[in-house]
This record gives sequence, structure tokens and C-alpha cells, in this order.
Amino acid sequence: MLLELRDVTAGYTKAPVLRDISLDIAEGEIVAMIGHNGAGKSAILRTVMGLILPRAGTIHFDGQDVSQLEPSARVRAGIGLVPQGNNTFPDMSVAENLELSLTLHRPEGDRAEPLRFVYGLFPALVPRRRQPALSLSAGERQMLAISIALVKRPRLLLLDEPSLGLAPVLVTRLMDTIAEINRQFRTAVLVAEQNMREALRIAQRAVVVHTGRVVLVERAETLGQRDDLFSLVIEGRSDRS
Repeated sequence: MLLELRDVTAGYTKAPVLRDISLDIAEGEIVAMIGHNGAGKSAILRTVMGLILPRAGTIHFDGQDVSQLEPSARVRAGIGLVPQGNNTFPDMSVAENLELSLTLHRPEGDRAEPLRFVYGLFPALVPRRRQPALSLSAGERQMLAISIALVKRPRLLLLDEPSLGLAPVLVTRLMDTIAEINRQFRTAVLVAEQNMREALRIAQRAVVVHTGRVVLVERAETLGQRDDLFSLVIEGRSDRS
């Protein structure tokens, strides 16, 4: 397994937000993490990234125990996070946002290739290169946020509500792009989403999170076919009927 969480308990204050979280992601796999607002999805992503340190349990990435590593060390190991909202520097241009990411995390080596890579994935950003991120549409800002993570060529991409604020047609297009990144480059993806149907459409497996616990792990296709999907997620049921 590329990522393994075992019995992880973590939180922002003394009270734990996550309790006994166990979760696996294989190399090249897309896993959709679904749950109601406040279920703990963002906290799981932040714990994997090292922004929250676990109080109990372990996190292994590519066989290495990263449980207590700083976020920068996890980036170097191959983990990239696209946080929810406020995920670009608004007064900096598209090109400056990308150059800063490269400077911080790839100070040496060829910079032209990773830039060609992300501009090829998101050609809509090319004519916007000199524009400040603040001037971009919601969809373009999300493209830029993902590009900031992708220039570092992570092996695992963590996405926190990437469809937030996007029109339905843009949500579908963005999810298709995420699936294409996965297909072309074998980038593993853990995507936390409230747009359950779209996330399940591109994922191989799904994890249902409820009140800080993983209550169900299921094949995405199987879960997506359930008529009671919404109530299952809201109630946090672990049944497989």
C-alpha cells in the first residue's frame, strides 16, 4: 500500500476530532472520501499532510513511518495537498504562484518541464499566465490550485472539496481531469467531496466518514448505485444491504 493509516486519533484541541481512523490507498488508486459537512474529511487530509499530528496510531507512506514528520518532509516524500478555499496567492499571477511552488519545493533542476506538464493539463491557464489569481474564475482558480500541487509531481494527491463553488458542468470537467491525471501518471488520489455522485464516478473505492470515524469502505461503483446513499452518509450507517 502507498498510504496506510492505522488507528489514528487526532484533533485540533484537546478533544479528538478523529477517532481510530484506519485507511489504505494503493499506488495509482482513486479513493473518494464522502461524508456530511463536519464529518472529519478535512481533518483526515490535514493529518495525512502533517498539519495535524496524530495523538495515537501511525501513518505510513510508501513503507515509511511519517506520523511525526513536518509537512515539508511529506511534500518531499511525494504527498501533495490542495486545501479547500484560499488555496492560491490572490495578488500573484498564475505564473508567479507556480514559480513560488517550484522554488519552495524544487529549488534545483529543470523547471520548464513541470510547468509544461501543468499547462498541458490545464490549457485554459496559458493565456492567463500574467493575470493575478484573484482575477480568475472559480474554475480557473481551482485549476491553478491543483497545478500548484502537481508541479511537484506528487505520488499522492489530496483534494479537499475541489468542486466547491463550481457550476455542475465545471464539476464534471474537473473530475474528468482528475481521472485523467490518475490514468496518465498513476497518481494516487484521495478526494474529499460532498458532491458524492461525481466523486464516486471517478473513484475505485469509497470511504464514508461520520463524526470522525470511518464507518464504511466500499467499491465506489457499488456505493454509487445505492438508492439510500444520501441517508446512509447522513446517518453514518455501516450496513452493506
